[in-house]
Amino acid sequence: MSVLKTQQDNRSILGFWIYIMTDCVLFASLFATYAVLHGNTNGGPTGQMLFNLPNVLIETIILLTSSLTVGLAMLAVHRKKREQALIWLGVTFVLGLAFLGIELREFGNLLYDGNSWTSSAFLSAFFTLVGTHGLHITIGLLWMGVMMTKLVTVGLTRANIRRLTMLSLFWHFLDIIWIFIFTIVYLMGGLGV
Repeated sequence: MSVLKTQQDNRSILGFWIYIMTDCVLFASLFATYAVLHGNTNGGPTGQMLFNLPNVLIETIILLTSSLTVGLAMLAVHRKKREQALIWLGVTFVLGLAFLGIELREFGNLLYDGNSWTSSAFLSAFFTLVGTHGLHITIGLLWMGVMMTKLVTVGLTRANIRRLTMLSLFWHFLDIIWIFIFTIVYLMGGLGV
């Protein structure tokens, strides 16, 4: 029976890796679109004029720290320490919310200043790429909230451990995507490279 459950777990995790690869294709397409359109400002502001690099650096530190905390949560999960796992997942959740809040504030400031996704091809590509990442963060936070509830109500079952493993893979994937966004969009765009 345990061999069958192990095979099911392995198939689930393999299926999740396939999903991650399809997300890689999605983000690769969005990065390619941004690379083509980033210079098309329609006479409007460029990334160098719009981006607040200190805020983006804070965002990056927050998200990278959340990658550490979700890793610590998984260490606790594998040691069967439910309370520690809940604490680290809670810290990760708060960090994810902080990241999302800074991103939404950036979007709000851009929109308030009249720089919407309809202003130029550059801004359209920017909002689509960064917004898609933000949507993924939101989904990750919802998933994390569900898993924290399951840990409280059901505990560290085999199914929950498998789901938490996939959640941590997803969260780490989002951190990797953010490193590319930070480098290509914000650093290169903000410095006028």
